[in-house]
Amino acid sequence: MSEQFEHVALIGLGLIASSISHAMRRAGMTARITGTARSATTRGKARKLGICDQVFDTAADAVRGADLVILAVPVGAMAAVAKEIAPVLEQGAIVTDVGSVKRAVISAVKPALPEHVHFIPGHPLAGTEQSGPEAGFASLYDNRWCILTPEPDTDEGALTKLAAFWKALGANVDTMDADHHDLVLAVTSHAPHLIAYTMVGVADDLGRVTESEVVNYSAAGFRDFTRIAASDPTMWRDVFLNNKDATLEILGRFTEELFALQRAIRTGDGEHLHDYFTRTRAIRRGIIEAGQDTDAPNFGRDEEDDG
Repeated sequence: MSEQFEHVALIGLGLIASSISHAMRRAGMTARITGTARSATTRGKARKLGICDQVFDTAADAVRGADLVILAVPVGAMAAVAKEIAPVLEQGAIVTDVGSVKRAVISAVKPALPEHVHFIPGHPLAGTEQSGPEAGFASLYDNRWCILTPEPDTDEGALTKLAAFWKALGANVDTMDADHHDLVLAVTSHAPHLIAYTMVGVADDLGRVTESEVVNYSAAGFRDFTRIAASDPTMWRDVFLNNKDATLEILGRFTEELFALQRAIRTGDGEHLHDYFTRTRAIRRGIIEAGQDTDAPNFGRDEEDDG
């Protein structure tokens, strides 16, 4: 790998960054890996786990000499981190991120960075409901998509090198406009997460259903909602605050669809319901055919785990 990076700095050491480290080593990359995290506890865990060759107490120290800097912090923290690292970034370094929204990240980060670095926003569409450095694993990005959202003036060589890096970690890579990314993710991730949080909140608020009943009698659908709703609250707070317009647009469309289904149920319109469910079932088949999930029976669960 003649084009591999020599020094990769990970700013934030949770699931995404720790998985990057594991995947780099699996790929045989010889780059020096440095990192930092805001929490001393997280830095201590990262040192104990050996995620980085060296863990620093500050982001500025972690990025010194790095030719690739990956910002893996909540979207709301991006601006402050960019300002901190800007004075010490290497000439020609590539700075990227893993945030779930892109236009807000560009607005927060790009103005703070010096002209002698290449800023290429990115978003690996991979994750679990787990968080922290101990949650990372090498295969997290295998056959998952990493979307890069370069600006019109992005250096092509830097873009090619960053794309090759993600491919070496096991990911598929695509590029798109930042605003289009934010709309797509509002459909595929952000709105579904908000709906999951809402359903779990409804169950919590519904006085006629006790907490023990919610826990003991959770069927597959509700269990999947609770898995999604277990995701990092700080990250998702920042996602919704920073992808407000796209999320509200998709929620408006969702509300219209929901009203139509309410009407069909109220009026006993079984044909409408059957046609709707048939159409949406095809989307699930498409996801399986694209290799983004499994068609294992019962969603891959053991039979005795069904509810």
